[in-house]
Amino acid sequence: DFRLGMSWSMPTISSTWPLPESAISRFLYTINASVSAKAYGAEMVFADNSGGSVTPSTWRLRKRVLPQHTDHAKVMWHGAYVAWLEEARVEALAESGLDYAAMTELGVEMPVVSLRIDYRRALMHGDLVILESRCLERQGVRWPWSCRFLRTEELMAEAFIELVMMRRGRLLRCAPPELADAMNRLRCGEHPHA
Repeated sequence: DFRLGMSWSMPTISSTWPLPESAISRFLYTINASVSAKAYGAEMVFADNSGGSVTPSTWRLRKRVLPQHTDHAKVMWHGAYVAWLEEARVEALAESGLDYAAMTELGVEMPVVSLRIDYRRALMHGDLVILESRCLERQGVRWPWSCRFLRTEELMAEAFIELVMMRRGRLLRCAPPELADAMNRLRCGEHPHA
């Protein structure tokens, strides 16, 4: 049974997914986000990183501005950008082999500690948008992300997010061993089940 839902509680990024018996088996389970999310106006689209580059690769999420994302003037509401940023991160984590729900079952969370969005042009009802996200090199205890909102090739907004990794309320200085490989794949843009 598959449910698509999202927890709106800030500052953590999390999604509400049914968990199998073992968090470890869920952690190793791969998700085909493009099939499940397509019905909701979202689709993961991958950048090619077949050259094995160690520089951050782009994770792409395709979204459409729906009526619930807009205000009375059919302009995308500023809070919807934050929800899309969370969805882009959670889907990129899943596609790199690190399901966020399984990660939380292991006692690890990644709360947002800093968020800045630079709005360049308004997104409107019906616009098709590509979110290009990059997990950048860890800076101390912070895991920085950048994300660009593109309509066709036009930059509509740009976001900069910093997260920290915590286990049971304690700040982690590096990823736990059971998550380190997946975090490296996330930063390098590698898709273990592609």
